[in-house]
Amino acid sequence: MEFNQQVVFVTGAARGLGLAFARAARDRGAKVYAGVRGSADFREPGIVPVQLDVRDTDSVRRAAATCPDVTLVVNNAGTARLSQGALDPDLGALTNELMDTNFHGLVRVSQAFAPVLERNGGGAIVNVLSDATWFGVTFLAAYAATKSAAWSYTNTLRISLRGQDTRVVALHVGPMDTDLTRDFDVPKSDPAQVASDTLDAVAAGAEEVLADAGTRTLRAGLGGPDAAFLRGGL
Repeated sequence: MEFNQQVVFVTGAARGLGLAFARAARDRGAKVYAGVRGSADFREPGIVPVQLDVRDTDSVRRAAATCPDVTLVVNNAGTARLSQGALDPDLGALTNELMDTNFHGLVRVSQAFAPVLERNGGGAIVNVLSDATWFGVTFLAAYAATKSAAWSYTNTLRISLRGQDTRVVALHVGPMDTDLTRDFDVPKSDPAQVASDTLDAVAAGAEEVLADAGTRTLRAGLGGPDAAFLRGGL
């Protein structure tokens, strides 16, 4: 995949990893659309803002219609809120709230852009997932559930889109140095590096990206008797 021949659409591109993806794709010569809720306020040279709220089906459909030349979609939009764990009485409501962005939003965007990608030769979809899929953290119970659902959908989507030559790439990543993790005193990856490494992997034909050492360790140990999901984390 030569990026100077690609047209990239990034959801949640106003900041953090989404903005890093948009910049990295632009710097490689791609045409880039930034899916943002406040498109009028977006000011980034060489990147085209497109109004998008992944929680709104009509907004997603309008974005797909506005960008008929897209060849690569990055499903980055996501949100997180802390919970009190598996017995939190508000866990169901919180999970539903996060699901609307982290899972249903990803589904809406994938379904809206799949026909666009097919018309443009197949292309690829990158779904931003999390290492929290693979281990239990009490205060991330709701968030982890949404990312587990997104991983499951990613695996099904990959099978469903092979017939149209659309590759589906799962990006698994731990904490990054973004607003989302500002208050966490843990090792964090540079989102610019994660975006760059992921685009390298997409160009090489990968279907899974493990963005940091911690994520690679978790992934490697899933089948072992001391797997992290049996012990919990943090």
